[in-house]
This record gives sequence, C-alpha cells and structure tokens, in this order.
Amino acid sequence: MNTEKLYIKLKKGFALLSVVFLATACEDYLEEQPSTLIDSDYIYTTEDGLKSGVVSLYKFNRDRYDNGTEDFMGAVLMSSRSDLAFSRTGYTGLMGRYERGVSPVDQGAKFVSSLFWKHFYNIANKATEIINAAEALEDIDDEARNQILAEAKFFRANSYFYLYRMFNNIYVTTNTVTVDNAFDVINDKSSEEEIFALLESDLDFAVENLQWNDAFGRVTKGTAKHLRAKVAMWQEDWEEAKYQAVSLIEEGPHSLMPTTADVFSGDKNHAESLFVVQSKDDLLGGGDNTMMSANYVAQYFQISGIEANIAQGGRGFARILPNNYLLDLLAEDPNDTRDDDTYFRLKYYYTSGDSINQEIKIYQPITDLENPSETYTLYYQRLHPACIKFVEEDDNPNSYLQRSNIMVYRLAETYLIAAEAMMRSGGDGLPYINAVRERAGAAPLSSVDEQAILDERARELAFEGERWFTLKRMGQDVIDRQITSYAGDGEYYPANLGSKDPRTNWKPHYINFPIAQIDLDLLGPGYPQNDGYN
Repeated sequence: MNTEKLYIKLKKGFALLSVVFLATACEDYLEEQPSTLIDSDYIYTTEDGLKSGVVSLYKFNRDRYDNGTEDFMGAVLMSSRSDLAFSRTGYTGLMGRYERGVSPVDQGAKFVSSLFWKHFYNIANKATEIINAAEALEDIDDEARNQILAEAKFFRANSYFYLYRMFNNIYVTTNTVTVDNAFDVINDKSSEEEIFALLESDLDFAVENLQWNDAFGRVTKGTAKHLRAKVAMWQEDWEEAKYQAVSLIEEGPHSLMPTTADVFSGDKNHAESLFVVQSKDDLLGGGDNTMMSANYVAQYFQISGIEANIAQGGRGFARILPNNYLLDLLAEDPNDTRDDDTYFRLKYYYTSGDSINQEIKIYQPITDLENPSETYTLYYQRLHPACIKFVEEDDNPNSYLQRSNIMVYRLAETYLIAAEAMMRSGGDGLPYINAVRERAGAAPLSSVDEQAILDERARELAFEGERWFTLKRMGQDVIDRQITSYAGDGEYYPANLGSKDPRTNWKPHYINFPIAQIDLDLLGPGYPQNDGYN
C-alpha cells in the first residue's frame, strides 16, 4: 500500500464534486448543467472537462489556507519556524518553538501530515490524472491541450517541490492512480536526480506554453519562470536561476510596485504579483474565511480607548510575531519604509477618549535584563509589533475571520534570486538587491554577500512562508546558526526560556520534517524515515 492509495477513493468523488462546486463559481455559474454529464468520462475525456479539472487544482491549492486546523496552522506554520519569528502561543507556537512536530508520532506530525504531506500529494496526483488524460485525448487542438498541460504541470511541480523542501525523502511519479496499481508497494524514496528531472521537465513545459498575461489568479509564464528559478537555486545551478530570474524581470510585463505601501494593498492584482491565491466574498466557491492575518496581529484592541481597526491590523491573536532580530534588521536604515505601517506595524494609537491619536505606551518590553519590565507579558500580547501584510482594506475589523487574497509569489523575490545567483556565479547582483532596497527607501548597498542576501530577504519577504526554506537551501551550517542565534526572543521574553526556547530546542536533523508514522505505515517496510527520527 502506498501514499497514493490514500486518494484512490477520493478520485472519482471528491475531485468531481470540487469541480462541480468550482464550476458554479465561474462567470456562467447560473447556467444549469445536468448532473449526469459531470462524471469521470466528462472530466477526463473532454476538453471542457479537463479545463474544469485544471480549475479544481486552484481550489485544492487554496485548501491549505482555508483549513481551520489549530487556528489555520496550514497557512502560517512555515513562518512560525523561522529565525525571524517569536512564536508566542497556541499550538502553532508549540510547533514554532520546536516543542511539537519533532517526532513521527506526535500530534504536530499528524497535523503536518494532513496539511502538507497529504495535501500536496493530493494535488500532485490530481494534476497527474489531468496531464495523462490530456496527453491521451485525441479530439482537442494543440493550443488548448498545451494550456491544460502547462497549468497542471505547474501545480504538480509546485506540489512536489514543496514536499521535497519539507520532507526530503519523497516519492514522485508520473503514473495515474488506477484500481490496478493503487496497491503497489513503494519501498524507497525517489532520488534527487529523479525529483529534479521531473520538476525541470514540468516547469520547462509550463514556461514554454503559458502566456505572460492571463486572468488574475491563474499561473502565467512569469509564475513558472519564478518557480523554475527557485528550483535551480536548490540545485545550485546559478546560471539557470539567473537566466530565468533576469528573463522574468526584463522580458515580462511585471515590475516592482512604486512603494512598499502598494505591495499588499487592495486585492494584489498588480504588476508585482506572480501568483495570488484568490478568495471572494459572497460567491459560491469563493473560498472560506481564515485567521491567517489574525495569527500575526497583536491584541491591541483589548486596551481601553482603542478599537480594532484595519489600519492597525484588524483583530489578532498575537501568536506569531516579528522577533528582535527582524526588528533590528528593519531599523538599520531609518528611511526604510517596510516598518512604516506597510509590512509591519510598530506602534499603536488610541482611537477614542481623551488620548485619541496618541501613541499607546502603557506596557513596556524588556530592555534591561537586570530590571525586566513588570508589564512585559501584556506588552508582548497587546503592543508588540506585528506583521500586517495579510490585512485587506475591506476586512471586518471586529472579526478574527477574514476572506482575503494571499500573495504566494511576487517579483521582489525574483529580484533577490537574481542578486544571489549573480553573487554566487561571479556576476554583479547589486542592481537587483538595490532595486528592492531603493523601493523601500533604504540606502543602496556597496557590496553583496550571503549575509546581505539573507538580511534583505528577511526585511522584504518575512512571514511570506519562504524563510525556513531559504535557510535550509543555504545549508546545515546556515540554518543551525540562524535558528540557534535568533529564533524567538530568548532572554527578552523569559516565559519563552527553558523548554519553550526554540534556540535550545533546535536539533540539526530538524532541517527535514519527520514523515508522520501514519504515512510511513502506508508505504513499504523499506521506505526511509528522515535521519534523526528513527
């Protein structure tokens, strides 16, 4: 029995139901269609059916953000485990502090199994079904076939790439799950050569066959080029990464937004966006409410004289906060606008009463370790700086639950990929890293090295889910140093010391997530667990 067996029962039912569900969210959703036409023959043997199948991949991809497990852990887990975060509370806090999710049998590993392992294998398997059906279909023109294949191959590559970066020991396949092969036993992981060969093949096809422009929310040539560059970075193929990144920057229709205030404003339908997970209010199939933003925002509204409001972050839990290391990086240049109520909110202001518009200072953080503030616990809960990237102007300030578009990939990261690829291959990466800095009002750098790349990625991309992967890609020494030196807030939040300190909890083998035992049990007896978890 293998991982794919988990989804054989879903293939004919859940996938088709999702397609029908999504079809009702399209522009012509009121146009009725007899349910007898929506079956496996329709989905996999007609052009319109395959197109509907592709649309369903977007829905399945969004499911991780919509899943409410442990206050939407699937949307924020990777940010909680970085060197930039102070994971204060909740089960996600336990995961971010490496108290859970560190054994194949603990509850955290089971959550990761559902939210990531099964989630991305589900997408990869469904994409493979569409790919193989599209390749076999005769009554379809080449342009339509290639568009279907390109989008499906992007999603398969994106899913396998995510799995590889989290778990390392993964199995990839281009075979459709059938009744005949669903019980085949998988005894070993795929080699890195096999994994990257598939990623390259899928993404090269997507780059070749997708257009630069498409409907907002759909993957494009730019999306595929960006992911192809990221894959090349993991292979240390600096020339390929540089080629894809520079091509995207110079040839495509994309550009950096003029100011940092523009990047996360509105619905994110702008020139910097490369891939945005879409949700829409009051539309069947428009997505569910999430608490993604609330996990990052302080509970300032519990203070008398200030009401929850969108400008200051909406309603939050203060679960995952920017730590002192990140705040110090943002403060290095006083003109840097990324800590100026665009990416992060550092200060809060009264909204009513005699002190209206005045800064709130009633609680103090620890600045003197010999004489810690008596109000530090309330400071970290209610006045701590917060990430406000995922707040939208039309959110309800009185609710933790919001339905907002989520930026997944954007051009600022492409610039930083180009800068790093050039730096590592003997080129001049300064124009690309400085373009990001100058957009933020920060002074240009005169030189660039690995630490400069790490620091700039921290300032620009923090809490967008890529930091832990960046540390892992740069190597064991880098991730060990960054996590043990900076994760959490250490002595500046005494309640985070001892068993709650991620710096001391970190172990080198955490560079790979454990494969949950419930998943290993579905694989062959020889399938390898990641090192350190046996």
